[in-house]
Amino acid sequence: MLVLTRKVGERINIADDIIVTIIGINKGNVRLGIEAPKQLTILRQEIYERIQKENLRSARQTPANVANVTKVAGLLRKKGIKE
Repeated sequence: MLVLTRKVGERINIADDIIVTIIGINKGNVRLGIEAPKQLTILRQEIYERIQKENLRSARQTPANVANVTKVAGLLRKKGIKE
């Protein structure tokens, strides 16, 4: 793991097309701005883990409970998370 110290307004480049900017720091919270190609999915870790868990569960789904997967996908879309 690479560990860096940055100040507000400073940036980190990842490869040629991803830029992470430190937007603000407040009471232990860091706000990040991420510029990346639109086709790249960027998720918070807890959302990524929820999607992975749901994917595993849906692989074992029966037609009777597919509606639950559809419901979760709809909720994620409402939060602006692409499938």
